[in-house]
Amino acid sequence: MTSTLSLLRTTALGLIALGATCSAIATPLKPDLAKSNVTIVFKQMNVPVEAKFKQFTAQIDFDSAQPQASKASVDIAIPSFDLGDPEYNKEVLKKEWFNAQQFAKASFVASSIKASAGAPAGSKYDVSGKLTIKGKTTDVSFPLSVKKEGGAQVFDGSLPIKRLTYNIGEGEWKDTSMVADEIVIKFHLVAN
Repeated sequence: MTSTLSLLRTTALGLIALGATCSAIATPLKPDLAKSNVTIVFKQMNVPVEAKFKQFTAQIDFDSAQPQASKASVDIAIPSFDLGDPEYNKEVLKKEWFNAQQFAKASFVASSIKASAGAPAGSKYDVSGKLTIKGKTTDVSFPLSVKKEGGAQVFDGSLPIKRLTYNIGEGEWKDTSMVADEIVIKFHLVAN
């Protein structure tokens, strides 16, 4: 009976320790949205233009010791797109561009996060996942850099896409001489 109690106590302590370890690994980070941003850069008539999304949410569950167990997702409120001019903002939310009335959200969900070969440990990663814009989902990959700033972790990345893949710019706007097909989505996420 004593050995059974001892075994149960040891097993319980082991499970508690394992639970504490797992919760330390699986603790989601809290994004500081005031210090974070999601922008896009594109060329209009061969002139670079940068715009931002004012509203987005991010869920980050990251462990640099086990990046393959990490998870990340970002949801972007399409109606929050800001080109810096109310008339332009209204135009790009129309059906031909983002069709924000029907597709109010764009999202990215990571399916794989791996340490980059040859990079200093804990600093660079290769991320793959699903990007959904305007109802179209594709597989994408991009490099991610991670650094510590005080008590926060900072995630920076750039994801090049083709706007026509997602039907951004329909009808006469399919012409890439006015607005280039290439777009770069950039993000800077600060999380505690």
